[in-house]
Amino acid sequence: MFVVVKKILIIQTAFIGDVILATPLIENIKNKFPDSSIDFLVRKGNEALLMQHPKLNQVLVWDKSKSKYKHLFQLLQVIRKSKYNAVICVQRFVNAGLLTALSGAEERIGFNKNPLHYFFTRAIQHTLEKGKHEVDRNLELIQHWVPTPQRRPALYPLKVHQESVEDLQSLPYICIAPASVWFTKQLPKQKWIELITKLPHHQIYLLGAPSDSDLCTSILLESRHKNIKSLSGQLNLLESAALMAKAEMNFVNDSAPLHLASAMNAKVCAFYCSTIPEFGFFPLSDQSFTAEKRENLSCRPCNLHGKNNCPERHFKCGNDIDIDAILHKIHL
Repeated sequence: MFVVVKKILIIQTAFIGDVILATPLIENIKNKFPDSSIDFLVRKGNEALLMQHPKLNQVLVWDKSKSKYKHLFQLLQVIRKSKYNAVICVQRFVNAGLLTALSGAEERIGFNKNPLHYFFTRAIQHTLEKGKHEVDRNLELIQHWVPTPQRRPALYPLKVHQESVEDLQSLPYICIAPASVWFTKQLPKQKWIELITKLPHHQIYLLGAPSDSDLCTSILLESRHKNIKSLSGQLNLLESAALMAKAEMNFVNDSAPLHLASAMNAKVCAFYCSTIPEFGFFPLSDQSFTAEKRENLSCRPCNLHGKNNCPERHFKCGNDIDIDAILHKIHL
């Protein structure tokens, strides 16, 4: 079936990192079809990532926090009235599948793991084979349009975002994003403190959401570093991206800040505790490093997404990471 690709909707209403890893779809579709109009649907709270994105027509928002299903069906009405030529469902969950299946679009694309994939015109196999990046899995959704796509995510901080962090960039600096939603994805606090104490001459900025402020403050106080500042809760996502872009190094967990760094092609070192890079969430920056426990653990990886606590109660995958080894590797 031949579809004239003029008006496209991309649906990704999961978390921040998932949205970032779907942005290569925008880049490749716009490069292939420069006259196309692309909309992007996100969950409420993530729309700031795509603020005034130069390659998007508009960002639709699904508020999942209240009247979730009422708003879902309001969105469905908006989508049907928009008469999209194609809807691309990046998610594998039923609600996104419902919006796609009932969109009225001539071409409805998604993964075969979505429960409603039988109503798609193209259902692409989704595999979690080790070593395959999540970006590559997403790009398979448009392989019939773009056989050899560009891989790297892309975000576009505005001038106002860049100007808001200029005063922080007068001297060379390092960014550290110490928090994660999942305990077993987060490098232990004492390891962050050990890292910081071994960077005595660097300006260090701690990044995070408002909910990460207690952790950042604790790290700041216990490290006793003379050139450290917590910016937790003080920068929005695109301001954080603008700051990370020019850092000497960004130290992150296997979490959203990792993908912010990739989208800005920023220097990055990602720590992997219970998860492994081979799951497909490794950095895509030109200058990137990964750090993990060198010796094998029979319990690692314990989960694809991380857990609230260590099932074995020792958390060796985080506690035993060699900080000296990674600093030697990246020459800091």
